[in-house]
Amino acid sequence: MRQVTVTRNTLETQITVTLNLDGSGKSRFDTGVPFLDHMMDQIARHGLIDLDIVAKGDLHIDAHHTVEDIGITLGQALAKALGDKKGIRRYGHAYVPLDEALSRVVIDLSGRPGLDYGVEYTRASIGQFDVDLFSEFFHGFVNHGMVTLHIDNLKGKNAHHQAETIFKAFGRALRMAVEYDERAAGAMPSTKGTLTA
Repeated sequence: MRQVTVTRNTLETQITVTLNLDGSGKSRFDTGVPFLDHMMDQIARHGLIDLDIVAKGDLHIDAHHTVEDIGITLGQALAKALGDKKGIRRYGHAYVPLDEALSRVVIDLSGRPGLDYGVEYTRASIGQFDVDLFSEFFHGFVNHGMVTLHIDNLKGKNAHHQAETIFKAFGRALRMAVEYDERAAGAMPSTKGTLTA
């Protein structure tokens, strides 16, 4: 079982992420940011990843530090859970629709951080949640998970639908990438012989 717990403590946030890449989609969240919890649930359910996140942050200022640092800690947990990456598929992709919205996510567990984020939300906030913070979440994730990630919202009029298709597609792409490939027989999926920076 590729299961890890990672804790990150700063003056701004205290975060613990428990991640099981071989789970069934079970989740528990206590972050103080309800809409982010809803999006994290999409990752767990559609990625078949067990995910537990507890966060205390400086929400009296705003949600920026909490959202970004959850992305950082989730990235750290993924990198630790993957180990040497031998035998995994490495690449994953998914298209996910929700009513009028459609998003595509492509991931490479490359050992190199990179984010191409092609999303223009139709409004600046979803309830009390500032949609700009999703970019901060994914930047934190790729920089500490050491992955290359392309996210494109191809269409959408409802910002909630846009966000939900992104996170569902992210979960499904991640699920594909971390799966073991029986044909690979434990080989490293790289001509370099390594998937580290």
